[in-house]
Amino acid sequence: MTPAGKIKSLEEAVESLAPLRKAGRKVVHCHGVFDLLHIGHLRHLKAARALGDLLVVTVTPDRFVNKGPGRPAFPEALRVEALAMLECVDIVAINRWPSAVETIQLLKPDIYVKGSEYREAGKDVTGLIVPEQQAVEAAGGRLVFTDDITFSSSSLLNRHFPAHPKQTTDYLSAFASRHPASEVIGYLRAARDLKVLLVGEAIIDEYAYCETMGKSGKEPILAARHLRTERFAGGTLVAANHLASFCDHVHLLTCLGTANSHEDFIRSSLNPKIETTFLSLPGEPTIVKRRFVENYPFQKLFEVYEISDKESHETVSKQLSAMLEDLLPRYDLALALDFGHGMLDPRAVKVLADRAPFLAVNTQVNAHNRGFNTISKYPRADFICISEDELRHDCRSRRQDLRKLTQQVAERLSCKRVIITRGREGCLSFDREHGFFEAPAFTSHIVDRVGAGDAVFALTSLCVAQKAPMDVAAFAASIVGAQAVGMVASQRSIQRVPLFKHIETILK
Repeated sequence: MTPAGKIKSLEEAVESLAPLRKAGRKVVHCHGVFDLLHIGHLRHLKAARALGDLLVVTVTPDRFVNKGPGRPAFPEALRVEALAMLECVDIVAINRWPSAVETIQLLKPDIYVKGSEYREAGKDVTGLIVPEQQAVEAAGGRLVFTDDITFSSSSLLNRHFPAHPKQTTDYLSAFASRHPASEVIGYLRAARDLKVLLVGEAIIDEYAYCETMGKSGKEPILAARHLRTERFAGGTLVAANHLASFCDHVHLLTCLGTANSHEDFIRSSLNPKIETTFLSLPGEPTIVKRRFVENYPFQKLFEVYEISDKESHETVSKQLSAMLEDLLPRYDLALALDFGHGMLDPRAVKVLADRAPFLAVNTQVNAHNRGFNTISKYPRADFICISEDELRHDCRSRRQDLRKLTQQVAERLSCKRVIITRGREGCLSFDREHGFFEAPAFTSHIVDRVGAGDAVFALTSLCVAQKAPMDVAAFAASIVGAQAVGMVASQRSIQRVPLFKHIETILK
């Protein structure tokens, strides 16, 4: 059969296998990404073919390759074509799902074959080898592991076709020699048992996509045609979703307006395991930040806020402070995600500083609060994660050395650990005992920066609360940031398995 004749849809593969099964031929199935076909793959596939009469290979589609920006290096069409050229392969198909479980149920192979690196299920960060084994056994087949020379496509690509500049690859090589992927992933896995209280404003990020038509006929203004609108749960809402991907105990404490509360949308957007407490802002709207965007290229034109103009709300302030007094002793760490829109006023800040067992703080500068919402409003913090711009606003310094400013703020807040995010420059971390560490940015492809700082703050707080080394926290900040800027706003939350696979891939 020609290589092109071997490439089939899953339905065509099932149809092709039916008469062969009736003739008593044994079907073997392998599944993987096969991004860079190498000698390890060839020996694995040859050994698999020897176990039966024909070999079916299914390939993970591009959209489900969870190995970080720039992967797969080769698109699915080329990966399938390369496999079809191998003599030992009889049928090749592209999978339709993130895992092979549904494909196994469809193909019902006699033998499902994986490499020896999957023999210890506990080391499989995807957690899929067990359900894959269950699927093949339920179909009457069995799981077999090959034992031969193994290579890593990711390691080979990182070494010979690096996706990052030399400075970044040198950093990754040095970091991996100190901290293997299993150590970094270990902190994120251990976060499952942490009890987290997240406090701050709920925000809805709305994107109105337009097509500009030109100058208005009667006035000197830009006219645009509306195409569609998307809404995303932002602010503490998306931060709670990020946390819930890694922790089993997340409590979100926030405020919703009574005018246009958007409560149904908000509840439907939150991970169902998040415990929520919504305080009401009488007569005020839930915060909406509406951005008008030129559809192509993705270019923001301007934004409009739906927001209260009050600096604080007395009734809600008292309720929030009383609730914090009650809740804080029950949690391992409290995260204050402070957008400066009036919820976290001096009364609430004092309770957080006085009562939180571990307090992580992020204060943000935006159009509504510029110059009025800086980190020094907090008298104490155990961990600070802010941008360089926010730090310089607090210190009233555009040019002074960043490390000196970081130390000044850390001393002022009696804070032992700090991360300063720097966009394309990566991030800077500080630990009073061990000094400074830098991590470069792991992507130059930026779709949207909205929500990236929230993701970095949420997940690095989990690492720092467990006393992870600050160079590990800085690495985590850069890798989470790389994932967060690759999507529009809070299109989706950072998920465990894709993040773990990204960490494994980049450190090979």
